[in-house]
Amino acid sequence: MPEEIINRVANSKLITLDLEEYYPDGKRVLFDIKDWLFEGFVLREKEFRNHVSEFNWSQYQNCYVALTCSTDAIIPAWAFMLLSIHLEPFAERVVIGDLEVLETTIYQNIIDNLDVSGYTDKPIIIKGCSKKPVPQNAYIMLVTKLKPIAKSIMYGEACSSVPLYKNK
Repeated sequence: MPEEIINRVANSKLITLDLEEYYPDGKRVLFDIKDWLFEGFVLREKEFRNHVSEFNWSQYQNCYVALTCSTDAIIPAWAFMLLSIHLEPFAERVVIGDLEVLETTIYQNIIDNLDVSGYTDKPIIIKGCSKKPVPQNAYIMLVTKLKPIAKSIMYGEACSSVPLYKNK
C-alpha cells in the first residue's frame, strides 16, 4: 500500500500575508499641469487660477490622483496645494509625484493601519508575485512593521520561500 502524501505546508503554522489582497479599488490618474502653464513652463497665477476654477473636478470621484508637471518648470508649492483643495471632495487620495509615489503612499496608509497583533511570534511568509502594482516600498514597510513581533519572516511562496529574518 502506498504511503499517504502529507501536505506539510498546509499543516504548518506558517501565515501567508499577501499585499495584493489589500489593493484598493479605484482608478489611478496622473494629473499633469503642464498644459495650464504659459508655454508649458511659466505659471501665471491669474490664468492658472482660472483653469482651476473652470475645471470639472468631479470626474475624479473615487480616484487616486498623482499631481505632476512633466516639464522642467518650477512650480510653487501653493499651486499643488490649490489643486489638492479642489480634488479633496472627490479623490480618495492626492499626492505630488508619479504613479509609483501614489501607490507607495496608498500602501503606507494601508500598512500603518494594518492590525498585526495576530502575527505575534508566528512564522510569516510575505507573498511575492502580485498581479496588481504593489510597490517595492510596500514590502519594506511591511517587513519593518512585522520584524519586532514575528517569529520569522520569509518572502515568496510556501514551497519556495527566501528566509529574511528569524527572531533569536
